[in-house]
Amino acid sequence: MKKLPKWVYYKQVFQSKFQAGCVKAKIEDNWINGYEIGPVVEIKKLKTNRYVVRYTYDEIM
Repeated sequence: MKKLPKWVYYKQVFQSKFQAGCVKAKIEDNWINGYEIGPVVEIKKLKTNRYVVRYTYDEIM
């Protein structure tokens, strides 16, 4: 049975996809030169036409 990843949501809701994309890039850049495998980062659109950023460290994906 496939296990679903556990997502961590960023604490802020954004008005535009651009704002969420900036935070996504910031999260990804922190792991470029690190020793760990970086997180998988996504931007999700809410029903209210706002955006949230979520990431996971699970290697299941």
